[in-house]
Order: sequence, then C-alpha cells, then structure tokens
Amino acid sequence: MDNSIKITLIIIGAVILLALIGVGIFYNMSASTVSAFGKSEIKATPDKVVVYFNVQTKGENASEAKDKNAEIVDNVLTSIIKLGFERKDIATENFNVYPDYSYYSSSSSVKGYTATHSIKVEMSADKFDEIGNVIDAGVDNGALISYINFELSLEKQNEYKAEALKQAGEDARNKAEATAAGLGKKVGNLVSVLTSDFNYYPWQIYRNDIMAL
Repeated sequence: MDNSIKITLIIIGAVILLALIGVGIFYNMSASTVSAFGKSEIKATPDKVVVYFNVQTKGENASEAKDKNAEIVDNVLTSIIKLGFERKDIATENFNVYPDYSYYSSSSSVKGYTATHSIKVEMSADKFDEIGNVIDAGVDNGALISYINFELSLEKQNEYKAEALKQAGEDARNKAEATAAGLGKKVGNLVSVLTSDFNYYPWQIYRNDIMAL
C-alpha cells in the first residue's frame, strides 16, 4: 500500500463524525401558540472502517466478462478471508453486466461487454492496522479501490439519534420558553411535535479520483 495513503489514514483516524437532527415543538399559551425549532449536533467517534472495492472486466460476450469478473472476486475474497476476516464481513454492493457500443454517424454496434462488481469489507475501528493488508489483498488480485469510509454501525446510529432527538427537544423547549417570556407569557401544555429526518454523514478518507492529503 502506498505510504502516502497509510499516512493519511493514520491522520484521519482520529477525526469524528457528525449527526444532525431537528425537532419542532409547539406550546399552548392560553388562546395562542408559540412554535420553536430545536437543533442538535452530535459528534461521534466512528466505530467501523469500510473499504469499498470495484472489479471491472471485459469480454467478447456477457458470459466471458462475467466469468472473468467472478474469478477476480473469488481471489479477492479468498485473500481477505485468509487475513482472518469472516465471509459476513464482505458484502456485494452492486453487480452489473452491460454491452459496450461503438458509435458511427448513423448507427451503433456492440463491440463487447463489461462486467462490474462492487464489494465492501467492513472492520471495527480497533482493526485499523488491518486496512493496509485488506487493500493489498484486493489490489494485488485485480480489484480497484473505490473509496474508504469511517462509519457508524447501525447500533451506534440509533444510539446517537436518540440522544440528538433529546437534545433538540431541550433546545426547542428553551427557545419556546424564552419567546413566551419576551411576550410576558408562560408556556402551557405541549400541543404537537414534528421531527425531521436523521442525517448521518460518514467520513470519506479516500476516493479513487481524489487523494485525501
């Protein structure tokens, strides 16, 4: 693995992820209401690293392109499993076989076929030192790196989502109480609650078209 990539991974390894969520809360003030929008931002250390590979092969027909692709993918999987990973740690993201066309002034013809297979390898953040070996196992067997992310597991996403909702609710309440106080009123019963979508952004540390330096 290229030294520049190794250095970059070590630097970015300490960077955190962000999660955002908003809550709108309405309070009753006698015959009127006041609305407040709360927002919270959760900073979380990623608990897993995901390496995304892409395998692309060409053939005179669809079967040939597919078979060449399958051979490379099998070799990549075998090499990664030999590193100590389990099959469940490796998943297919996308698989496709499509024709390649040659275009002329008024017509086109099929000149061959391309097969693509995207796979990802997940590992816990405490296996950070294994990233280089995983990359080598994929690249040495014919796969290309699409990108590498620091991510949150679904369990952690749900945990931080609950905390973000709580904090956003508290923020909305404080804003509503302050608004009411400025009008010489006090907030009464809660009328309704609206929540926005939970936004989660993985930290992308490498893409095949951009070196993360």
